[in-house]
Amino acid sequence: MTDRTKSPISAGISGPVPDWPSERTDLGDLRLSYRATPAGPSERAVMIHGLAGSGTNWTDLSDLLKEEVRSFAPDLPGAGWSPEPADRDYSVSAHARSMIRFIEWVGGPVHLFGNSLGGAVSVRVAAWRPDLVKSLTLVSPAMPDLLPRVGPARVALTAVPGVAEFVIGRMSAAVPPEKRIQATMSMCYGEVGCVHPDRLAAAVEELRRRDDLPYSASAMIGSARGIVREYFRPDLWREAARVEAPTLVIHGRRDRIVDARMAARASRAFRDVRIVTLPWAGHVAQMESPQIVAREARALIRECADAPVRL
Repeated sequence: MTDRTKSPISAGISGPVPDWPSERTDLGDLRLSYRATPAGPSERAVMIHGLAGSGTNWTDLSDLLKEEVRSFAPDLPGAGWSPEPADRDYSVSAHARSMIRFIEWVGGPVHLFGNSLGGAVSVRVAAWRPDLVKSLTLVSPAMPDLLPRVGPARVALTAVPGVAEFVIGRMSAAVPPEKRIQATMSMCYGEVGCVHPDRLAAAVEELRRRDDLPYSASAMIGSARGIVREYFRPDLWREAARVEAPTLVIHGRRDRIVDARMAARASRAFRDVRIVTLPWAGHVAQMESPQIVAREARALIRECADAPVRL
């Protein structure tokens, strides 16, 4: 287990990288928006965002890795610019099936990245389809954890019928997007002050756009309920033990949503794993300290390139 102590200020980037253009792929009954770095490297990566996030959560990291991999950052069904799924199924398993189809379209095996909910989805993808995953990088993965804390308790409220719909409806009507974004970032970031003003402004505009979508609230509530259901099952930890790909797990010690103590359990669950903890980081280390995450991920990608082919 590695504990990186470099300060978040020196670990960050000097300014925001423009988001890659949003594109759309139609996979029969599944339509997904995604953002991809320019064609170049033969190696490919797929990066899956967390709850209430989008593919833009990976912009800085994918830019830093663009010499090693061509990155594809999809919006999960109902998130970002992706429309709601036809069956309105937002379970972790449904998201995993949609990401398997996306990776097949991209062309696997890929270096798979996941943050929070996207981390849980990535574990399931890697367990179900090892042929599609060359390496696995997890940033604060939302693995089952019943330790009582404020962050998970807020997410768990979405499992109570009617409560989430009422709360989200009231907040959307009464609380300005700026304050909602500030509250979200205070929960997700170890140091809110490290958020660049341009990133903050973009997040506010994106929330305004999402507020006008008729399925925005149901998509977020459905995905939240999906991960809450997984917290009461042992499946994801069992699937972690089945993952064949070399795995990197990154936790922030100031994470208010996923307890950094889960790193110890991850070190026992995955077959081939390296754990990195960042003392200053919160829940979204790939956004808070993209250079540190890129350095660790780059090492894993290069190790996979140097590894002998398994027959």
